Amino acid sequence: MRKYPAGIQSFEEIRTDGYVYVDKTSFVYRMLSSGKTYFLSRPRRFGKSLLVSTLGAVFEGRRELFEEITLKDGTVQPRLFIATTDWEWEKYPVLRFDFSKVGSKGMESLDIYINLTLSDYERQYGISTVITDHAARLSQIIMSAEAMTGKKVVVLVDEYDNQLLKAIGDDKKVEAVRETFSGLFAPLKGLDDHIKFIFITGISKFSQMGIFSQLNQLNNISMWTMYEGVCGISEDELTTVMHEDIEHLAGEAGLSYDDMLSALKEKYDGYHFSKRMTDIYNPYSVVKAFASAELGDYWFESATPTALITMLSQMPSHQLTNLEGSRCPESAFNLSFSSFISPLPVLYQSGYLTIKNYIADRNTYTLGFPNDEVRRGFADNLFLLLTNIRPDSPEKNYFREAYYDFRDTGDLPAFIEAIKTFFAGIPYYLDNKNECHYHVILYTLLTAFGADVSSEQASAKGRSDIVLRMPLGIYVMEIKYDETVEAALQQIEERGYADKYRADGRPVVKIGISFSSEERNIVDWKSVLSVE
Repeated sequence: MRKYPAGIQSFEEIRTDGYVYVDKTSFVYRMLSSGKTYFLSRPRRFGKSLLVSTLGAVFEGRRELFEEITLKDGTVQPRLFIATTDWEWEKYPVLRFDFSKVGSKGMESLDIYINLTLSDYERQYGISTVITDHAARLSQIIMSAEAMTGKKVVVLVDEYDNQLLKAIGDDKKVEAVRETFSGLFAPLKGLDDHIKFIFITGISKFSQMGIFSQLNQLNNISMWTMYEGVCGISEDELTTVMHEDIEHLAGEAGLSYDDMLSALKEKYDGYHFSKRMTDIYNPYSVVKAFASAELGDYWFESATPTALITMLSQMPSHQLTNLEGSRCPESAFNLSFSSFISPLPVLYQSGYLTIKNYIADRNTYTLGFPNDEVRRGFADNLFLLLTNIRPDSPEKNYFREAYYDFRDTGDLPAFIEAIKTFFAGIPYYLDNKNECHYHVILYTLLTAFGADVSSEQASAKGRSDIVLRMPLGIYVMEIKYDETVEAALQQIEERGYADKYRADGRPVVKIGISFSSEERNIVDWKSVLSVE
């Protein structure tokens, strides 16, 4: 097995310790050759910090890291693209700010981190005067660094929005973070003649952040076609650089190479970052799968997505089952702080949704889940929000077994009984007293189990609540609240919800389910086999 850099963000460590590295320096060279100030948004654990580290090594003139390296154990690190170009490898002073390192105490931790970082650079560049204003200190550091080295300064800012995303829902904290960043980076615009290069990363770009309005000719390359593969792993990179890793993983699982490639694609592929929609694999999950020799849901396990939970809690219930196929105009991706009211762009930039289609004449993107890992992880977190029941709880495990029994046997009465048992365990205070509450929870449960389930599927006359495709049949469900199952079945029939599935070849079953506000559970249900 080769060494895989799961969680390692240091370019130097990857190259000198023999870790596998997918060469992204062609993108780096393109940036250096065509601009000066860049912003890139990508989901967490998608390689942004490694890209920042790579840029730092380039500007520090460390050419030896980019040439072919033969390590003590005989491992050969290949020569990288940028080492073949005309880049002059001059050494520049580099200022790095990594806001993922900020502690958990909010603004106090942010101020401490900024002060410590500025103090380090003040010592490095011989500054002894005591100034408390962040902007004045940064300005003095840039001028002193240029005077000491004779070179313009490079500024690299990683995860700038880390604290902002943690403050979602708290307007005062959001404003405090905005003011801090606006103040810190205020000198950058006025010191343009003293700056060689600026690169900023984050999950989302907030137009009112202040830092962006102060930068001249900012290139937001987040959705540029030529940079769609700057982070992540393309299929070409996976099947060339990591070909032997796929073979090893396939051998461990007892699969063929092609079957393992298909499994990786279903699990980790499907991210699109431009209108061209080139498939990009989640790099963290792919590397973790190779390192552990096992496919798993690593991206959601790597950190608790608290921002996701906050955003979901602010969305109307009917939107939570209708994210697949949702549409968003291009203008919405330049976010304002009010975007949390309609968080689709943030869900896209955070990696929970991705581009599924681009409608040119409307300048609109269709969004959806990128892959199985995200779809199931998203459902687990939504489930926790809706029910306050942990994903690994006995209640959910019981329902999971019932679902698999239904999948294998087609025993519908036993499955409905399992649904009733599950809903009986949901705390009363989480009952939203409407049909959508039960609809969302049932849909979310099935999604978390990897079921082929869809919600709000359009027919000629309306949208069905839930369609569940199983090996032994297709089940079209309509949920009613304090209404009869006959009314539910009548709606399925009158609006033709089942008609589009009759050509599939599997039996199509129409199911009416009635929930009671008094019982807070299913009080009646009925199924009818759909025939032509």
